[in-house]
Amino acid sequence: MARHELSTADWLQLLQVGTLDVKGVLPWSSNYSFLVDICPNTAVQETLPHLKPNSLTDIRAVYKPRRGERPLWDFTQGTLCQRERAAFLVSHALTWHLIPPTVLREAEHGTGSVQLFIPHDPEAHYFTFEGEPLFKEALQKTVLLDIIINNADRKAGHVLLEEKEGQDRLWLIDHGICFHTEHKLRTVIWEFAGEPIPPKLLADVEKFSDKLATNEAGLRSELQSLLSQIELEALQKRIMRVLSQGHFISPGPGRHYPWPPV
Repeated sequence: MARHELSTADWLQLLQVGTLDVKGVLPWSSNYSFLVDICPNTAVQETLPHLKPNSLTDIRAVYKPRRGERPLWDFTQGTLCQRERAAFLVSHALTWHLIPPTVLREAEHGTGSVQLFIPHDPEAHYFTFEGEPLFKEALQKTVLLDIIINNADRKAGHVLLEEKEGQDRLWLIDHGICFHTEHKLRTVIWEFAGEPIPPKLLADVEKFSDKLATNEAGLRSELQSLLSQIELEALQKRIMRVLSQGHFISPGPGRHYPWPPV
């Protein structure tokens, strides 16, 4: 089985139960982040018997342990890894699949988030393909996702371009400072400001709202375990605001760009 044939459920299980082999610290991270190999073990063989061991080679992930998180004045200490998992859950429930599979688990340096590593060209980022028609819908989804999760740090370098088998696609990373109750949206992507949100994307947001309300697949329950009650309520209010306004928001007063921008 080729790697691209693995389902999201397969990836999540592999990240959750596979053995993590720490290869080293990732440079330029504000918090401790480790590049790790995901190694098949007995648990993988038992829970994913349909995967052949030789198909699970050269699989890497990014491990961000709670104890390596830099203290922030406006986010509760030790919660950034939980926000990484929560952001994945929102992207997945929206069926947009913008964020690589992400789990919360124990590993060598304690509890942390573990996210599938996406091979990419570090020189390619949002500013290098801004305005490209090919990526318009993916970037519109990115903007909506950031509004919903209240992303305080959407840098250009947090939008990755994966070149795979002749089909380019975008991935989003670094969601540790999201879901604050106060408006903290800071992003470099303002190209759609003031434009109507496409009906298809609004329909996706409405379906997500229904999933959250009905606790479909335990979505609300898991988000409650990752976020505070007031943060979850603020999430719901942002969803309703998106649905009622129907337009991409424009930069407001105060700081609305992250620093550095890349």
